[in-house]
This record gives sequence, structure tokens and C-alpha cells, in this order.
Amino acid sequence: MNSTRFRELATATGPFATIYIDDSHNTEDAAHTMELRWRALREELESAGADAAVVESIGNALLDGAPAVGPSGRAVIAGPDGVLLDQHLIRPPVTSVARYSPVPYLVPLVEHGTSAPRHVIAAVDHAGADIELFEAGGSSLMRESVEGEGYPIHHAAGAESPGYGDPQQRSDEQNRKNIRQIADRLTAIVDSDNPELVFAIGELSSMSDLRSAAPERLAERLVDLQLGARDSGIADDDVRKAVTTELELRQNRTMADAAESLQAGLGHRPALAVEGLTAVCGALRNGEVETLIIGDLGDATVFDGGDAAGGLDTIAPTAENLSELGLAPERTLRADEALPVAAVLTGADLVRIDERVAPRDGIGAVLRYAPRTSADD
Repeated sequence: MNSTRFRELATATGPFATIYIDDSHNTEDAAHTMELRWRALREELESAGADAAVVESIGNALLDGAPAVGPSGRAVIAGPDGVLLDQHLIRPPVTSVARYSPVPYLVPLVEHGTSAPRHVIAAVDHAGADIELFEAGGSSLMRESVEGEGYPIHHAAGAESPGYGDPQQRSDEQNRKNIRQIADRLTAIVDSDNPELVFAIGELSSMSDLRSAAPERLAERLVDLQLGARDSGIADDDVRKAVTTELELRQNRTMADAAESLQAGLGHRPALAVEGLTAVCGALRNGEVETLIIGDLGDATVFDGGDAAGGLDTIAPTAENLSELGLAPERTLRADEALPVAAVLTGADLVRIDERVAPRDGIGAVLRYAPRTSADD
């Protein structure tokens, strides 16, 4: 998962209350069940010492918003400045989670995925396009239509009056102009709003022509949902299901690629990957991590020198290791909270791995380049 979306969260002022909850709305008593789940999490946060205003802000976000449609999970993270993240997940968490800690807890968000990153859905044909831009989590930011300026867009059925040229050539040329106009508008949205994905709906020839007209920065984000033609009456629910399916497939591919990269990097000489708390902490301090691969960290802890000394930039596996770096250990942090946030601060991607690979200590990293020094320093 690209961690850019978490950058603002990672630099916010803590401490943070983090909850992950099943907010599915597919039974008659769903609202009541949600209230009971939130009550249990609220008690956990209060027992952990969370500020009452922070707890209240999470409760308001959970209970006052529009209910989910069908099976759903929810992630809400709040700090002294209020709710910092409120997003639906691709799938509900198996168990609810509540934490109050110096840094936000991101692992379930990485594991279950946001319902969608910032993205565009465009229904396209040779006459024009219906375009909608969505924020991460699914709220609509903008909706517009692009209509081609010229006609005809369909081939003439018979001969036309002389002097007007070949009707098929004129039709083909107008189709190309209209598709270029659509590609230009989508490219402008990519440049101005930076959506991670552009989901497209359209029949085969329209999609083929759109890909041909798209510059690289648009083409690399285009995903054909293969739902049919623009005006074929596709239901919104079918579009949502197709987007969710595509995101799940991409997440599975990401996990497989990460597992393969970790194994290949560990076997490379010099190493292009590391595993274990000591090696990963060292790579994070040096800014060498390209992708942090998160397995089962259990209750492992790490240490840093506190905000005055650089915070998570000084992360170390033990107090002794931090002392060897000339710093006094100021904070003891859960590894599953601190390591992902430290990775976000260095611009590394985050991948939650499944049973296909088990890095030492439950943590591994693919590196941007071979370490400048020993990974164990």
C-alpha cells in the first residue's frame, strides 16, 4: 500500500485513539449491534486513559454518519485535534480493536485495505464520458460529463451526397477526436487531483481507443472494470462490487509480489532485503526501506529517543542498542505501531503479509539499495 495517504496522520500530534470495528449493515438489528460494539471499544479506550473528548469524537463519527451498505469494516483514528482518519475497509476485521498509544495503529488498515484510495470512475464511449472523482474511503468530490464536439460518430448506412468526403473516414476521425478529448480531461484530473486509480467502464473499442490516446501517467492508472457499455444501465451497486473485487485482486498481487521480493532480496549479495527487528530498525533509521513487510509482530516492543531527539527517526530494537547510538531511551513503543509509522515518515510502502512468508520477528523490508553499513549496527 502506498503510504503517502498516511503522511499527514504520521506527523499529527498524539496520543492517538485507534479503533477498528465491524460496522456491517446487513441485518435488521445492525444499528443496535453497532452501538454495542462501540460501547465495548469505548470502555477499552477509557480504561487505557484516552481523553474523553477524543473518545467522544470517535463515537460521533461512528454513530452519526451514514450507515454502511452490506458487510463493511471501519477504521477511525483520532487525536487531540479530533478525528484524523475515518474510512471504510474492503472487509470487516475479524475482531474489533481499540488502542490508545503515542503513535497511530495502522496494521489493520493495511491488512483490510481502505474501501478505495482516491480514484476516478469514468463511463466512456466514442460520444463522451461521465466522470466522477472519489476521495479515499468513497465520498464523491466531483462529477461531470464530457461530450464530444463533433458528429457523426457512427458510420453512415449508405452513400452520402458528393463533396463531403468518405463518411467512414469522417466518423473514425470524429471518434478519435472525442476519445482524445476524454483522455485529455482524465489526464488533467490525474495531474490536479492525483487519484491512484482510474476505473473505466465502456465497450471494447472505446476502451482500446482510450488506452491508445492516454499518456503514460494516465495509462498506468487505468483499470477496465469490464462491465459493458456506458449507457447500458449498469447499477451503482454493480460498480461498487467490481471496484471492491479489483482492489482485493490488487491487494493479493501486492502480497505475492512482496513475498517474492523479500525472498529474492534476502538471497541477493549484497542483500537487497532484511528481516528481524534489529536489521529493520537499522534500515529505517538509514532511510533504506522501500517496502516494509509486516507479519505477526505479537507484543514486541521497540524504543526511540523521544521527540526532542528525533522521535521515530531514532527507532531501535532494544534500549541497549539505542544507548550505543548515543541516545537515552525515552519511549517504549509497540513494534506493530511504531515500525509502520516510521516507514511512512521515510516514504516507504506498507504491505501486510499472510502465511506465504514468515520473516524473522514478524518483520521484513525490501531495500531501496544495498545497506551502506551492516544491517545489525
